[in-house]
Amino acid sequence: MLSQITAQQLSKLDLNGYLLFDIREDEDYKKGHILNAVSACESPTDIVKNHSDGKKIVIYCKDGRESTALGRLISEQGEDVTVLEGGYQAWMRFVFRNDNFSADVEKSIRKKFSKTIWSKFTSAILEYDLIKENDKIAVCISGGKDSMLMAKLFQELKRHNKYPFEVEYMVMDPGYSNENRCVIENNAKMLDVPIKIVETDIFESVSNVEKYPCYLCARMRRGHLYKNARELGCNKIALGHHYDDVIETILMGMLYGGQVQTMMPKLHSTNYKGMELIRPMYLIRESDIIRWVDYNNLNFIRCACSVTEADSNLNPGDTVSKRQEIKHLIADLKKINPQIESNIFRSVENVNLDTVISYRRGEDRHSFLDDYDL
Repeated sequence: MLSQITAQQLSKLDLNGYLLFDIREDEDYKKGHILNAVSACESPTDIVKNHSDGKKIVIYCKDGRESTALGRLISEQGEDVTVLEGGYQAWMRFVFRNDNFSADVEKSIRKKFSKTIWSKFTSAILEYDLIKENDKIAVCISGGKDSMLMAKLFQELKRHNKYPFEVEYMVMDPGYSNENRCVIENNAKMLDVPIKIVETDIFESVSNVEKYPCYLCARMRRGHLYKNARELGCNKIALGHHYDDVIETILMGMLYGGQVQTMMPKLHSTNYKGMELIRPMYLIRESDIIRWVDYNNLNFIRCACSVTEADSNLNPGDTVSKRQEIKHLIADLKKINPQIESNIFRSVENVNLDTVISYRRGEDRHSFLDDYDL
């Protein structure tokens, strides 16, 4: 049997009992799709049959025409199938027309994710003294889940702030594809984040760099962020690094860099006097960010780098590859010791210099032998 469902009706379904299939081209699916939808562009009829698994089937295309035709074909073969009326276009129109969407997302931060996200955001700000009176902060948005959540958290903080500070929501475009640029702009509009976009050609500049292009790209992006933030009158830039980034950095430094170091919650810029970098999501777990994304049915860009998209065989020494290795290592260690992540984090808060062979402070190097016989 063939039936239709509207975008509004679909938004209210508990999709645990459904299988949602996107039959658009794979490129369109990657640009954005309905949460939990599976790409079924190669052989839609076979994929739907093979994955039915007793669940109800919902399919959608770009505008509803192809999915309706496919739905008829599937129903003629004895399958029950539901088609999203108007396709993905209708879904996006529904999302943008929903005036309460941004308010609902904000409410989820205050209510459902109060302990796991909001409280940890404010705790980091207080514990590490990240925001002071009359600061002007450039909230740097890459288009991914972390930085967009950070933008919403800053909006919430502004509503409750105890002292005056200002915020600019800055997107630096290093050379995104038109599709990814569109996703960022649409998400900002949908979430009511007033972004300012800065144009650069960083991706093009590093496209021919063979060794460690990601490292160079990160350095160049950081420089552009400081420069443009200062031009906006800001004295701080805020980045969306979270708790998992911190512990991964600690292990990367030990295992691949031969040093004990961490990703600091705030830093003075060495090249831009008077500017600081802050990381207000320092205590927030990535798993909780993902839960927030899923709960609100959001889709963000992932890695939008043209270099990594073009080359699936990254240099084995590249930071991207090493970070993935560390993620897997931590996941394996957690199976043995559930406290492994918090122990890694606390290890750089509990350094005992009496048990360290040597350490550096600035340019000065100190050894335990310096005062061993005193």
